[in-house]
Amino acid sequence: MISIRHLSKSFQNPDGSVLPVLKDVNCEIGRGEVISIIGPSGTGKSTLLRAINMLEPPTGGEIWVDGENIMAKGARLDLLRQKMGMVFQGFNLFEHKTVLENIIFAPMALRHTGEEEAREEAMELLKKVGMAQKADDYPSSLSGGQKQRVAIARALAMHPEVILFDEPTSALDPTMVGEVLSVIRQLARDGMTMLIVTHEMRFARDVSTRIFFMNEGVIYEDGTPEQIFEHPVRSATKAFVNRIMKLVYEIDSDEFDFLQIHTGINRFCVKYNLTGKADLAWSTVKEMLFTHMRAYRPLTLRFTHAELSGETAMDFMVEGLTHSPLPAGNALDSLRAQVKGIVEEPTARGFRVKVLL
Repeated sequence: MISIRHLSKSFQNPDGSVLPVLKDVNCEIGRGEVISIIGPSGTGKSTLLRAINMLEPPTGGEIWVDGENIMAKGARLDLLRQKMGMVFQGFNLFEHKTVLENIIFAPMALRHTGEEEAREEAMELLKKVGMAQKADDYPSSLSGGQKQRVAIARALAMHPEVILFDEPTSALDPTMVGEVLSVIRQLARDGMTMLIVTHEMRFARDVSTRIFFMNEGVIYEDGTPEQIFEHPVRSATKAFVNRIMKLVYEIDSDEFDFLQIHTGINRFCVKYNLTGKADLAWSTVKEMLFTHMRAYRPLTLRFTHAELSGETAMDFMVEGLTHSPLPAGNALDSLRAQVKGIVEEPTARGFRVKVLL
């Protein structure tokens, strides 16, 4: 459906120097494929999407869509963009139009659809994304997740052959991410061709037929989700997909700043969409530091989250210790009932208690 050959894109800096963003991108995209584009920030992921529908005209190379070179002189970009829906991270809804009016505007103006037909189809699309009850509301009254679902319905109203998603959840509160991802999952089940720039690794693995890992302006690795996430070939890919986020505190005495730790845990949970675990994480810290491990100072507290596996844990590390610091008997029964598990293990430096949340 789409063939990209030696695509490049450069921007000119204010000082006159040239910044290459896309260097030599080559790929083939088949009809019905769902491709997630992942990689570090600044590696050209969003620029690639914007180049495909010519919002950012490439510097060089070729883009073929349904057998037509859309970079050729005289190519009908207006018709191209009707084939390609685009969902931005910033929603881009018309604030002075209702939800329904946002959706019927383009089909009536560009496809010359009659108003009654456009309204009927728009309501069907709003039902599909769970927003039919908001048809007469204005965007200012909607949450971020609701706005993004309306934006998806608006893109679908043009009957696109492919939809390009540019980090569709990055501007959302973590509590709203799931509602948007569930709509995209349904589109994947329906067979819609999609390219999705995302930082949601578990979602990318679940929904995609292929993964592009972009690095240094090129598609560094291209493969199935299983290949990219379980058997990556390139070291840069392996480092990216296995990344673990962590928060570390050194507890030297009972006079540590527990409010700082509480605030840090809450921020960590919001940042990595773990708000449902924030209260459990804090209650675990309090119980371990003030009850079960109060006699052990100094110790290192690590709060970790592995993005790919989804494992979240609290590590309590005591250097130089050769045995478990935890009490025997049933003192930990209440904690064990709330968490997924407690692992006690010696390390090269001492002894670690790992609480799986």
